[in-house]
Amino acid sequence: MPAWNVTQKVYIEAPASKVYEAVSDYRTWTTWSPWLIADPEASTKVSEIPDAVGSTYHWQGAVVGEGELEHLRLEPGKSVEDELRFLKPMKTTCKTALFFQSHGEGTEVTWTMDATLPWFLFWMIPTIKRMVGMDYQRGLNMLKDLVEKGRIDSKTSVRGVEQVAAVRMAGLSGRCSVDSVSEAMEETLQQVNAEFEREGLPTSGPMIAVYTKFLIKEGVFEYLMGYMIPESLILPTHSSLRDWRQRAGRALHVEHIGSYRHLGNAWSVANQIARYKKLKQCRTGTYEIYTTIPPQTPEALLQTDIYLPLR
Repeated sequence: MPAWNVTQKVYIEAPASKVYEAVSDYRTWTTWSPWLIADPEASTKVSEIPDAVGSTYHWQGAVVGEGELEHLRLEPGKSVEDELRFLKPMKTTCKTALFFQSHGEGTEVTWTMDATLPWFLFWMIPTIKRMVGMDYQRGLNMLKDLVEKGRIDSKTSVRGVEQVAAVRMAGLSGRCSVDSVSEAMEETLQQVNAEFEREGLPTSGPMIAVYTKFLIKEGVFEYLMGYMIPESLILPTHSSLRDWRQRAGRALHVEHIGSYRHLGNAWSVANQIARYKKLKQCRTGTYEIYTTIPPQTPEALLQTDIYLPLR
């Protein structure tokens, strides 16, 4: 059967011994798991002794399915090696591991997964690797916050399917890899601000980002970054700003409170809920509205509203 591997890394400003203690204790996994956030009603069960070889962590939920982890090998301060068993919606087993390498006063954490697929599903490997890699990175980002700050500045709430007003925005287009979204969009926003100022246009409307395409195999986003504008505003014909509109209608609304570094959590939840509920999305683009922005709002309290327009 075709084998595949995923590897993601993060640097945590804490000694390897402290990171190991957090990862080896299954009781912490419900806090930084990149999957459970989509299914807060899911049940979890951890062994009475949560940090020994043979300890298990079991979960079961309508959205996340059912499965369990088991510690196979533990090397204090160095590694945690597990077996991951998915039970529902389909049975499969794979090996996962987290390795800890001291660098200066901090630790480089590497999270890996090794698995196989049936031959007839070989064509899914690039997509699966990309999705698992994104999940792993979200989990590592949360683990970093948990170890460094003792909390994770990310809270996601599914507001459900709502009737939303029409949206019009003006902005500039961009294209970037999954790993460089924040940096690329910040650079695009600077260009947007310069263009709005040059054309004498108001930036009083909320900031908005529209994701027009996700090339999953390549791990590339295409997006528009800009500001919401009123219907009455006439854009200069010579301007490089793009005029994007979404008609009024139904949309799945997910709210995120916290750091922009964790916005991927809300997007993951939105897409999982859309698949679970079999919602049919429009092809015009999904979008996020920055309801509050820094520096007026502390990072931990930033509100971002995500919408998936529906047919």
